[in-house]
Amino acid sequence: MEGFLYQASIYLLATVIAVPIAARMGLGSVLGYLAAGIVIGPVLGLVATDSEGLQHFAEFGVVMMLFLIGLELEPRALWDMRHRLIGLGGLQVVVTTLAVTGTLLALNYSLNHALAIGLIVALSSTAIVLQTLSEKGLMQTGGGRSAFSVLLTQDIAVIPMLALMPLLAMGAPSTVAQPDGSLEALSHAEGVPHEAMSLVAGLPGWGVTLVTLAAVAAVILAGVYLTRPLFRFIHLARLREMYTAFSLLIVIGIAFVMNLVGLSPALGTFLAGVVLANSEFRHELESDIEPFKGLLLGLFFITVGSGINFSVLFGDPLVIVGFALGLMALKGVILYALGRIFRMRGRDLWLFTLSLAQAGEFGFVLVSFSRQQSVLPDAIAERVLLVIALTMLLTPLFFILYEKISTRLNDGREPLEADTIDDEGPVIIAGIGRFGQIVNRLVESSGFKTVVLDHDMETIEVMRRFGFKGYFGDPTRPDLLHAAGLDKARVLVAAMDSPEATTRLVTYARKARPDLHIIARAYDRTHTYQLYRAGADDIVRELFDSSLRAGRYVLEQIGLSEYEAAEAEATFYHHDRKAIRELAELWDPNVPTTKNNEYIDRSRELDKDLESALLAQLAARDRDVA
Repeated sequence: MEGFLYQASIYLLATVIAVPIAARMGLGSVLGYLAAGIVIGPVLGLVATDSEGLQHFAEFGVVMMLFLIGLELEPRALWDMRHRLIGLGGLQVVVTTLAVTGTLLALNYSLNHALAIGLIVALSSTAIVLQTLSEKGLMQTGGGRSAFSVLLTQDIAVIPMLALMPLLAMGAPSTVAQPDGSLEALSHAEGVPHEAMSLVAGLPGWGVTLVTLAAVAAVILAGVYLTRPLFRFIHLARLREMYTAFSLLIVIGIAFVMNLVGLSPALGTFLAGVVLANSEFRHELESDIEPFKGLLLGLFFITVGSGINFSVLFGDPLVIVGFALGLMALKGVILYALGRIFRMRGRDLWLFTLSLAQAGEFGFVLVSFSRQQSVLPDAIAERVLLVIALTMLLTPLFFILYEKISTRLNDGREPLEADTIDDEGPVIIAGIGRFGQIVNRLVESSGFKTVVLDHDMETIEVMRRFGFKGYFGDPTRPDLLHAAGLDKARVLVAAMDSPEATTRLVTYARKARPDLHIIARAYDRTHTYQLYRAGADDIVRELFDSSLRAGRYVLEQIGLSEYEAAEAEATFYHHDRKAIRELAELWDPNVPTTKNNEYIDRSRELDKDLESALLAQLAARDRDVA
């Protein structure tokens, strides 16, 4: 017991120290976990470097992650991805396998060894890539979606790879699936009983197929017909922990069933997640599983770091590091070429290329299986494991490289020429996003003409399809502003997404037209002060009005009448506008707000004035009632 508590304390201590430091440095949590594992394992020797058993446990983080991914994908969305799954993902696996195999054959590896290694390193790290894409908000980009499609194809490809591995061995012992997802060789000749459970052991091929299909069908049918009544039954207990227990039972139970028929637990739980994607209990499942997924994924990355065998690395560093870098370069070239074929450009192409260039966590499972099947000798397997770990360790650095490249790219597109503006109107609207659209529709529906400018061609094209006229071009360009009628316009609405661009536009427009009425969209209070300095007449904070309305609804629900809540809202509104104007005079862009004592003192005084005004309003209400 003391040993377990010691190990748990070391892992948790390393996590809470290394991960926040890595996150603060912009390196991401994955690199923090890997670094923590290296420090407590090979460097300090605080934990056993042979963490295979712990790693099998930690792999449930990957299983849970795929379950949560499945919950986010409706079956129809998965069907819509079929071209990228089969085309882009399938080509990546096949071409990478063949390229690595050919390279190793040229280096005098045997065909069996070369093909086995090619299959193993063709896979990328689902855990690292998806975790990093989610952390950096890149999952919904074109490159992120393409990377996800390839990762999903790779996870599915693990199944035929497991089936193919025994064919590459000579005189291999028979195998059965273990509950932890590994495969253990058995010696029936010695009559050694095995503890593994399998529903397909000893069955003919057609029997294995039927049992496997039945297991998949059982998972789908259970997801469709059993989860709702079971959740209602759990609800009767009215115990929060029962929901968590049931959510864990779903994931672990499905993983166990998949193991019984020799399928990937991750694939099974992903399938279950897709089935439950339309369920009303989806959000409940997500909230219950998410904490376990995060902890187990972190544990998985730590075990990868702690399992790096530096003695093998130091024994032949140039060869092993060369193999790792060569593998990432080879995969990168293949990914880049496939991305070009599938019409990816600019940032999306580089994100797709750099995010998938490593080997993956399923490679550890395949290496272990190949050793048990006598496909790879121990010496080669040790090196392959080290190469996989090194490529995973380098992946967060590749994401940093992507960010550096991304800042210098314009998405690979030639700059589009701005439209020729042949129209003028009393109102110019610069920026036609969610904010500008509502302004434009209200003004036009009231019978007034507008001239709309926006730098996003896709937004302008969508606008035109719905019958609204707009011009493509950068609204901060003086020539476009004057072509749109800046010299004669009565109102300019600066509604662009970028605070910096909005401030530049207001500054120029005020200098060009001192008499022009300028209405500007502000991001926050600080941006509001900047716009006041730039010369805007009316400034609208993005969320201010909607937040006021939400606050009014709260007041109505806790005892005030609609009239009283509306009066409180109006009082707050007028007081805030007055306060903003006063504080804008005290705001200094060269002094942090938290260190501007004059600003802070006046802000406190204004807050007390607001409180007094609202209390006076409530007192007047009480007198009227009395």
